[in-house]
Amino acid sequence: MATVGRAGRGSARVMAPVLALGALLVLLPAADAASVHPTVRKDETFLTAETGGVLAIEGGECFTDPGYVSFAGEVMVRYVPCDEGPAANQVYGFVAVPEGDGGYEPERVVAFGWETCGRGFRSHWPGEDAAAGIDFYPVLPTAATWEAGDRDVMCVAYRPAGPLTGSLLPVL
Repeated sequence: MATVGRAGRGSARVMAPVLALGALLVLLPAADAASVHPTVRKDETFLTAETGGVLAIEGGECFTDPGYVSFAGEVMVRYVPCDEGPAANQVYGFVAVPEGDGGYEPERVVAFGWETCGRGFRSHWPGEDAAAGIDFYPVLPTAATWEAGDRDVMCVAYRPAGPLTGSLLPVL
């Protein structure tokens, strides 16, 4: 009998925090559901052309944020059909970096990626209303992929507040 009494007190100590957490979750208003997903700002270092799976993503397609994929044994992104989501990102364009005179110049590639992807972003989502809740970032070639002939910048749109539930691209 003494064992049952100790187990009962131990489970009461475990159950109290669980019940408190459950009560807190019930009390959260539905409008705060977006706050469950922390706001994420992505930049040109978020992923690169060397990130596994990124070179298989095509224009208009949606994909995950990078994460470890056990069957592949590496950190990579995965294609997700936009209408079957949730996805984290959607490609809205590709632009080729001009060769230049000095080979791979990181500062020039970064500036080119932000400028050209920014123009494409403003073209797809003109004005504050169209772009509300959407942001973009460029996926850039690296020195290694540049050496292999990669000159493409992938322009990617995402929602900083949470996952995509369908295509972000405007219907034309």
